[in-house]
Amino acid sequence: MNFSDILSSLSNPEALLQGFGPWVLAGLGIIIFIESGVLFPFLPGDSLLVTAAVLRSELDIQVWQILVVSIVAAFLGDQVGYYLGHTFGRRLFKDDAKVLRTDRLEAAEAFFAKYGPLSLVLGRFVPIVRTYIPLAAGTANMPYRKFIGWNVTGAVAWVLSMVAVGVLLGNIPGITSSIDKIMLLIIFISVLPIVISGVNARRKAKRAQRLEKLPPAEGK
Repeated sequence: MNFSDILSSLSNPEALLQGFGPWVLAGLGIIIFIESGVLFPFLPGDSLLVTAAVLRSELDIQVWQILVVSIVAAFLGDQVGYYLGHTFGRRLFKDDAKVLRTDRLEAAEAFFAKYGPLSLVLGRFVPIVRTYIPLAAGTANMPYRKFIGWNVTGAVAWVLSMVAVGVLLGNIPGITSSIDKIMLLIIFISVLPIVISGVNARRKAKRAQRLEKLPPAEGK
């Protein structure tokens, strides 16, 4: 499979994995590595992990191999992202860039500022955000010892959950044709707590603003 074939298969995880042939684990690892922090957020990491678990027998790979390769790749990808953020910071981004846009970094920075180190776990489950979170951590000069612990936790939690979904759903007939819908559901469920938290924060802010506008109570 050449580079153009890989690009054309990004929207079809099953075809992409099968196209790697005997190098399927290497291909899986490379894509997870790139998406995890090498500033290319448009790769199908979630669906690729689920599909690899579903098709493990057909691809002649074992669950433990998927877990080991993917966790290591996710961990190393975050390491690169942290290094880039710590070394270059915001200089890599421009307002009018196609990929490294300033608004994407700002979204990740806001996410990091809100959830702190936990964002390295939560952000794993949010497409695009997971690519920029380690960069935001590096830009914010998060202590490396602290970063590496949360980095490992996030990589393990994400890979384990995605592979578990694939293993649990693997015996359902025709499941591979519904991967995209399943992933949308998984993404929605994973992002839902963050959305609820944001809605509650806005309600509290609006309530505080209304209270500030009320005239002071007259003493009796």
